[in-house]
Amino acid sequence: MNNVLTQIARLVETEGITITALEKQIGASKGVLSRALNNGSDIQTKWVQAIVENYPLYNATWLLTGEGNMLKNRETIDIEMKSDDNGISIHRLRNDYFNIEKQSIPLYEIEASAGLSTLFSSQIQQIPLDYISIPNAPKCDGAIFVRGDSMYPILKAGDIVCYKHIERIEDVYYGEMYLLDIDVSGDQYLTFKYVQKSDLGDKYIRLVSHNTHHDPKDILKKDIRAIALVKLSIRYNTLS
Repeated sequence: MNNVLTQIARLVETEGITITALEKQIGASKGVLSRALNNGSDIQTKWVQAIVENYPLYNATWLLTGEGNMLKNRETIDIEMKSDDNGISIHRLRNDYFNIEKQSIPLYEIEASAGLSTLFSSQIQQIPLDYISIPNAPKCDGAIFVRGDSMYPILKAGDIVCYKHIERIEDVYYGEMYLLDIDVSGDQYLTFKYVQKSDLGDKYIRLVSHNTHHDPKDILKKDIRAIALVKLSIRYNTLS
């Protein structure tokens, strides 16, 4: 199997999709990629280009040659946050290509929910303040208001953040922004942070703020009561 086919097979495995789904995503006829993978034959350049365009978090050099990192880093990709004229910022991830045309996202008052862990464990019983409808938004489980300034100016107090609940800390995408409910000496601490690997070992994660006035901090994974991936944010740009 040539390099490109090897990388395509790994991309499919990483995305958790089928070759048929990939063919559909890039506009190729059914069997175009699967036949090449089965036979080890070459694929047309236009389909490689289509993969690069549809999966922009993947490094094009890696896809073509197998060299370098599979995924682009945060400094070289400009799709984590795209803002429109209405103040809506969508954080694109590699599993966000299949967006939902229309969904109603429940907006919760987190203080009334006694923390994220309670909200996630009994979300059906929680009464939302309202519902948010955003066309073609990635799948979200709920939304809350931002408090604090740790991610300023990306997020500021009063913004609305829509999130996707993450069941296991092992499933995080390092480098992305998360909403975390942390146990700090028995007290609840709710915060928005970038989650990165820690130099202290696998039992820890490193929390990094966008606001440089907040220092990075390594915490034990076991102290995380609940975690959610930030999928999009909404800001009111008005004086009244």
